[in-house]
Amino acid sequence: MKASLAIQRGQPDATSRVDTFTVEFEPGQSVLDGLRAVRRDHDPSLAFRFSCINANACKECMMLIDGEVDYACTARLKEGMTTLAPLPKKALIRDLVTEIAPPDERLDRTRRRK
Repeated sequence: MKASLAIQRGQPDATSRVDTFTVEFEPGQSVLDGLRAVRRDHDPSLAFRFSCINANACKECMMLIDGEVDYACTARLKEGMTTLAPLPKKALIRDLVTEIAPPDERLDRTRRRK
């Protein structure tokens, strides 16, 4: 079986584009499995987050999947086209990666230790 992923890509302050990739899959595989296949087999520069091994970092793979906010690790791949985009209303870092840390927990790179 094959699935196509239409992935919104880009960086802050740049025009975004949509790249489409086709991957092999078996029923039951997740969208995250598809993204990992894209990065492995087609484009190693694709940026997305996941941290399934670290239970404290859950929510890392949240993105827009077919227009709905969902987790890439639990959403299932399907035959045909799936559209993926970064979370809305979050600062874009690159491709599907957005700022997820609350403002008061972000590292302030402008502060220097004395």
